[in-house]
Amino acid sequence: MAVTIKDVAAAAGVSPSTVSRTCKDSPSISRETKERVRRVMAQLGYQPNLETEPVEAFSKTIGIILPSSQRDVYENAFHLEIIRGIGQFCNQRQYVNTVITGQDDAEVLDTIQSMVANAQVDGFILLYSKKDCPVAAYLRREGLLHVIVGKAAQSANQTIYIDNDNMLAGEEATDYLYEMGHRRIAYFGVSNAMIFSAERKRGCQMSLLKHGITLREEDCVEIDALNDADESSLRTLLTAPDHPTAVLVSDDILAVVLEQLCGKLGLRIPQDLSIVSFNNSLFSRITSPQLTTVDVNPYQLGMEAASQTINHIENPNLLATKIIVPHRLILRESCCPPPEI
Repeated sequence: MAVTIKDVAAAAGVSPSTVSRTCKDSPSISRETKERVRRVMAQLGYQPNLETEPVEAFSKTIGIILPSSQRDVYENAFHLEIIRGIGQFCNQRQYVNTVITGQDDAEVLDTIQSMVANAQVDGFILLYSKKDCPVAAYLRREGLLHVIVGKAAQSANQTIYIDNDNMLAGEEATDYLYEMGHRRIAYFGVSNAMIFSAERKRGCQMSLLKHGITLREEDCVEIDALNDADESSLRTLLTAPDHPTAVLVSDDILAVVLEQLCGKLGLRIPQDLSIVSFNNSLFSRITSPQLTTVDVNPYQLGMEAASQTINHIENPNLLATKIIVPHRLILRESCCPPPEI
């Protein structure tokens, strides 16, 4: 029986698409991975067709990698909307997808490595980008085809990624609050290790600097995960003598946490505190008052991620691409001029 691309992939511990891209000497594959794949090809006597590899040679399966989490990631509608977009595009192209989860990065990596070793997947979509990410580092080191939803933290020019302009979105949202009359504007978000939150915070800083205002460290509350929101830091921020009159929040879920605390403290939204958040999720519409929020179009992020993944599976010599999905500010009921205006 003739040796197939899947046989080579399984023996080399890579995906079939990595073998195909190695045959085409793709610059996205590391030298070490190319050498390993070529050794296996020689050992097995595999003779590639350098013109084209039939799509049937692949599993037509895409792995969707969620952030490692005990619980909160599965409750975030943002990820569900991205998966809906991925699924819709995969259905159109007759690909299937499988969701990869884990309580920590080690568990996620074990699953990925098992799938790669058994040639069960042709490419991956990583639904997040963070600094010093072992999952992204493994995918990059092994030359595995992957698309990141979010700006690549490393090797951006060699990485396929789909993102919003989060810095611009943060700047525009803060501009909106400034133009409404707010001068004491705070930021509440997840850790700066998450690239999207770091860029939204930077956009907030840039907006304020345009007007000669510095975002003070004490006006920033940052947490490691959505379910780790510590009320004490927020309470200190909101009850300080020079407390903010508006807060830019990195996620609708955190905005709901902020709204609940305001209720406990007797603060009215928006009369005492204006809030702008991100994602335009279900949470932003079912709260009272409804949240003004930045719609980052997660469904379109998912569609574009699936499109790029499949295009690179079927055309291994394509260069890395970067796509920016537009955002828009959705005005609702959580903002008004500050009390002194």
